[in-house]
Amino acid sequence: MIVTQSLGVGGEGSLLGAAPPARGGAALRWSRFVPATAAEGPGLRAAVWVQGCSVRCPGCFNPHMWAERGALLDDPADLASRWVEDARAAGAEGLTLLGGEPFDQADALATVAEAFRDAGLGVMAFSGYTLDRLQAWAAERDGVARLLAATDLLCDGPYLADLPDTRRPWIGSQNQSIRALTPRYAAEVDRIARDGGRDALEVRISADGAVAVNGWATDAALADLLDDLGVRGDRVASMRKGTSR
Repeated sequence: MIVTQSLGVGGEGSLLGAAPPARGGAALRWSRFVPATAAEGPGLRAAVWVQGCSVRCPGCFNPHMWAERGALLDDPADLASRWVEDARAAGAEGLTLLGGEPFDQADALATVAEAFRDAGLGVMAFSGYTLDRLQAWAAERDGVARLLAATDLLCDGPYLADLPDTRRPWIGSQNQSIRALTPRYAAEVDRIARDGGRDALEVRISADGAVAVNGWATDAALADLLDDLGVRGDRVASMRKGTSR
């Protein structure tokens, strides 16, 4: 079900994201969790970046999250219980799933998403696969069906570097769509479809001087921003959208 949407335009010939794989294993492969961010969707929300991606769009913002190696491996039910508690304590109203490719780990993330929904919190997901592919996949794979059913807001479609989108928030290219799958974020999607929106950028500096960036910024803007911050825990070139999307 789609309540309302801001449809993407162009990129119909791209084969990226055309053949989602079947994934086994009970553990969730993940890289990072933050209990509250204002840069990864509407309002203040928790966010988790999963490790591993089969889409691998050229020019990807997070190529270091393509490989499965290096991931943290944990039981999704245990993570969900902890993350819901952390999100509530931080005042977050929902969760955003990023990566990596969330739908490559649909079974594990469905458990996480359902826990957030059961707690009265919203769920937003990014995917390099298009919604029609996910729906076809869902007819055969219970995990995908469950994750779609637990998703309120979906940003779908591969990132295409030759179609940059500077009008709408959160997404990277014009072919990608922003879809309200439930009424929860429908008004926000309608506003974006009508008026567009601006991206947000967060910079987090830990006690050891490592820098993490959430949200959207060009390489040049990040270079200017980070120039005087001293020791950095990541390369600017790998942080076009930082540790997001």
